Amino acid sequence: MFDTLVAGLVHGNAYALIAVGITLIFGVSNVINFAHGAIFAFGSVLGWWLIAQHGLAWWAALVVVVAATALVGVAIDVLAVRPLRRAPAIAALLATVAVGLIIENVVALVFGPDTRTFPQVLPTNNIRVGGVRLGTSDVVMFVITLTVMAGLWAFLRYSRHGLAIRATAQDPDAAAQMGIGVGRVQSLAFAIASGLGGLAGIFVGLYNSNISPTSGGIVGMTGFVAATIGGLGSIPGAVIGGFVLGLVEAFGIYWLGDGYRDLLTFGLLVIFLVLRPGGLLARPPAIESEPMTGTFLGAGRELRVRWWHALIAFAVAGVAIPSIADDYGISVGTQILAYAIIAVSMTLVAGSAGQLAIGQAGPIAIGAYTSAVLTVSHGWAFLPAILAAGLVAAVVSSVLAAPLWRLGGHYVAIATLGIGIVTVAIIRNWQSVTRGSYGIFGIPAPSLFGHEFTTHTEIFRLELVVLGIVLAVIVGVQRSRLGTAIRAIGADEVAARSAGVPVRDYKALAFALAAFFSGIGGALLAHQYSYIDPTVFNLPMSLLVMTILVLGGTASPYGAVLGAAVLIGVPEVLRLAPSWRIVLYGLVLLLVVRFRPQGILVRRERVGTGKPITVDA
Repeated sequence: MFDTLVAGLVHGNAYALIAVGITLIFGVSNVINFAHGAIFAFGSVLGWWLIAQHGLAWWAALVVVVAATALVGVAIDVLAVRPLRRAPAIAALLATVAVGLIIENVVALVFGPDTRTFPQVLPTNNIRVGGVRLGTSDVVMFVITLTVMAGLWAFLRYSRHGLAIRATAQDPDAAAQMGIGVGRVQSLAFAIASGLGGLAGIFVGLYNSNISPTSGGIVGMTGFVAATIGGLGSIPGAVIGGFVLGLVEAFGIYWLGDGYRDLLTFGLLVIFLVLRPGGLLARPPAIESEPMTGTFLGAGRELRVRWWHALIAFAVAGVAIPSIADDYGISVGTQILAYAIIAVSMTLVAGSAGQLAIGQAGPIAIGAYTSAVLTVSHGWAFLPAILAAGLVAAVVSSVLAAPLWRLGGHYVAIATLGIGIVTVAIIRNWQSVTRGSYGIFGIPAPSLFGHEFTTHTEIFRLELVVLGIVLAVIVGVQRSRLGTAIRAIGADEVAARSAGVPVRDYKALAFALAAFFSGIGGALLAHQYSYIDPTVFNLPMSLLVMTILVLGGTASPYGAVLGAAVLIGVPEVLRLAPSWRIVLYGLVLLLVVRFRPQGILVRRERVGTGKPITVDA
């Protein structure tokens, strides 16, 4: 029991360092830095490389890692965040997502993707105090953390630069008018935060004895959960949130098992968002521009695609692609179509309603598992199983998200992330139905009216038809009165609410429609793969869907199809390794957000032209 307490405090120690970095950047720049986890992973791998490969003393490696990660933080601010300072708030967030993908996978390419043993540079389990066993490494980590936190507090409270950071956090425009270099202050915040992330990477390596260049995603999200529990923007809250989360995780795993880690972490996040969205030490902020809401729609006008244009394109695709592509190319086409089905439906939420949803892997997993269980374990036919998959995904996702629609802004987006991960965690632990981590084998190929779609060409044409139906429904909704109301919410939520539009109801409806079609997309993926397990439905899947949306234009259904073709088709055509594909996704997302935020199929409009946003007849 006492060992569990120590484990909770040590992990909470690392979470607190990461959470302080996240909340510091959020407070100063109003940006949720999704690259922070990648910086953590870079710090841990760089520390291993310096100590294990070059024999550097651990304290010297720690100094080098903190300095290197601080420089990376400044580079992120200068190259990815600062150019988007005048762009919609969501742009900077997406840029950090892209940078995180690039850093994590470049680190894997440079240092190797394998998990490796971190050198034991300090004794462990060599100190006994009463019934508690500690190691010198634990004591050193606690002392360093306390020293760093005390130093950070003194720096922010008494130093000139600390006062500038506090002033910028309160009101950047007023700070600029007082002569404070807001850009330099924000870069300083990125440097401090990233240095803390690198320090946390070393600490986790010391305690866990192993590190991985791909561990940053989940650790970064855990730190983000800790910051949210403490209250985004509150540094003391981040410290408390980190230790609370570390203790809850440690004791939860002690009693339930390691398989419940994600359920505990992100379940706690959802509970806090429902009961106390501002966190332990903060209130929900009344900020003007929230980082996870808004849309690029106002910056452009969707290129006109008439129904017969789409019909011709589908007919050509259905005939020409199977004629000229080999079997591998057609199998890639089936992947593109499945993701296009999912992304098209998300244009209602992310584009029209202006609400970012990060955890779309959850509804996809529900649909995939529903159809797999019904066909494999209960002998259902393909058609009723896939329809049930969509319904179950819509109902379950809507029920889980129902308490969240009373929240506003980025809290909803954070909650969708938590719900998505909690959903997959429930699937993993519901072993009597889903077979847990072993997954489900032998998922049958699609079949309709006695005909089984056994070849890639047949599946390709089936999914082409499904995509056509989804496009017709989503475009029809966008052009209806319902679509106008949802677009009004995305354009100006406050104005829409003032005009009597039931914002929560319409957002919930858009989310349910997207979950329905995402469930169908997930079911199609399951019948393509013939095998699924929980690892398929991970955070990169959700990020891929989001990247497809941004590339095509968040409100453009046809753009989503084109985005899926580019992001899935091009890496397959080039036969890129998985790590290089993710780097490519990150580069594409970063370049699109920077130079064409309205997407491929949306025409840029100059502000103040007075031209209304038109809808195709």
